[in-house]
Amino acid sequence: MFKPALLALASLAAVPFWSISADTGGIKVKITTGNQVMTATFYNNATTRELISRFPLTLPMEDLYNREMCYRFPEALPANELQTSGYEVGDIVYWAPRHSFVIMYEQNGERISNLQKIGRIHSGVGVFRHTGNADVTFEVAN
Repeated sequence: MFKPALLALASLAAVPFWSISADTGGIKVKITTGNQVMTATFYNNATTRELISRFPLTLPMEDLYNREMCYRFPEALPANELQTSGYEVGDIVYWAPRHSFVIMYEQNGERISNLQKIGRIHSGVGVFRHTGNADVTFEVAN
């Protein structure tokens, strides 16, 4: 009678705390550039788990194509859900061919191959229209 309940509790103990957030759909991340603070939800996937293990993390992000903030990691991150996909303003993605960690802040309707969705900024992403290249800090939100 108690065995199923004990097994369920034991299985939860083996799961990282941030993957047990059914009510939020992921882990909340605080993103800061200058004096602007945004909140994002990062999805539970291999790319996110690798990034979260490096938090807090400040990256010198480059403003590319007047649509995205980009940082290229020197090494590949794990990405097991790559697809060809469109994107929405506020999406945070990983583009595997160039190890690019990207915040999408403008839309041009492009579909991109080898894309891993990491998360989504809830509001305020438009600040990147005015920052140019900028340092951006990522940390788990309290």
